[in-house]
Amino acid sequence: MGELAEGALRIEVLGPQHDRASFESGVEPLDRYFRVQAGQDARKNMAAPFVLVLADGFVAGYYTLSSTAVNVGEWPAQIVRKLPRYPLIPATLLGRLAVDRRQEGRGYGRYLLADALFRAVSSEIASFAVIVDAKDENARRFYERESFLPFPDRPMKLFQPMADIADLFKSYAVER
Repeated sequence: MGELAEGALRIEVLGPQHDRASFESGVEPLDRYFRVQAGQDARKNMAAPFVLVLADGFVAGYYTLSSTAVNVGEWPAQIVRKLPRYPLIPATLLGRLAVDRRQEGRGYGRYLLADALFRAVSSEIASFAVIVDAKDENARRFYERESFLPFPDRPMKLFQPMADIADLFKSYAVER
């Protein structure tokens, strides 16, 4: 966590200067996506990939954001009661998030998530929540620890309402 406190980290939009070939999260679909597909998705405006870069230029992690929509019937009943009667509810998809396994245990996953949530809540695009599809049980537990809630019929699909995210950053700003 020392680097977090020292400010030696930066998050940048994925570009050609970032070495993707040596990235290894240990989750093959996430590694393959980052190495092969992330640049294409960025160029075609399918996803916005962001990378966590260490002081030496090493890519320690990445995440992607894109827009999505969720059928109103998929949300929990207590949420649906508060929503307008639209068939689709706009959301922001945190499509992928991974940390290089050589950098695990340093808080970089939470750092990437915080940056993603801040970008999502700061956007001028309407979005009711941030959605994630957890790849496995470890990922699901990570998101639940960060206050994401599961969809009723899909426990690996989780969300955090944008209002809660905004409150999180408001309370953080007040504390500083």
